[in-house]
Amino acid sequence: MNNESLKMYRYFLKDSIRKKIAFKFTDQNQGVPAPPIEKTYPDDSILINLPGPDDWTHIPQTDITLAIGNRKSHRVYLNQSLSLEELTYLLWCTQGMRGKEFSGHAYRNVPSAGCRHALETYLAVFNVDNLDPGVYRYLPLSHQLVFEFKDDMLSEKMIIASLSQSYPGKSAVTFIWTAIPYRMEWRYGLAAHKVIALDAGHVCQNLYLACEAIDAGTCAIAAYDQEELDDLLGLDGEDEFAVYLAPVGKVKKR
Repeated sequence: MNNESLKMYRYFLKDSIRKKIAFKFTDQNQGVPAPPIEKTYPDDSILINLPGPDDWTHIPQTDITLAIGNRKSHRVYLNQSLSLEELTYLLWCTQGMRGKEFSGHAYRNVPSAGCRHALETYLAVFNVDNLDPGVYRYLPLSHQLVFEFKDDMLSEKMIIASLSQSYPGKSAVTFIWTAIPYRMEWRYGLAAHKVIALDAGHVCQNLYLACEAIDAGTCAIAAYDQEELDDLLGLDGEDEFAVYLAPVGKVKKR
């Protein structure tokens, strides 16, 4: 192994860079307005309203100790659909809002460094009740989905983009989290990137635990073809790019 390369990549995990940054020169401290906390969409987009927590009727209460104790990665799923209510529950648990936007910030159901929330949630939908197969994106501010596109080869393309791992293309839905780094860079400059990765971990762990409530399972995936996945989602790979994904499907009750 290349020891110098190992040292460089290990440095990413440390917080030593904080000692080298003049935070007074970050865009936030220079008075630059905060970037949008949610990616925009065309005016003619198809929007799907999602039921809020007060409207859920089939999401059971779950003991957090049992959920943590039962948590495991699942790569094989039953040939069953998720209900739209179940999908909504998973979205709420992983990126749902807690209150209204204020001063370029918005509290959510997962922690984020500086409340910056640099992630977007895309969904490759294969088998969800009342949703046509295709790619959607979650809009936390309005608790809606925006339809991105349909692709008859979506399952095959997801498998290719996942380095021939089959389950991202054979799930009921596959969550794909992308990063818009400037949301975090605006506040932290060069110290932004480690905490974006940490934030992704918070989000995916919530997905694991939420799946336990609805007899579903997931498996975090960090090995994928960056360019293939970015191209599939129509991302530029610079100002927005995929960082993490997790297929979800029904599993046998324990």
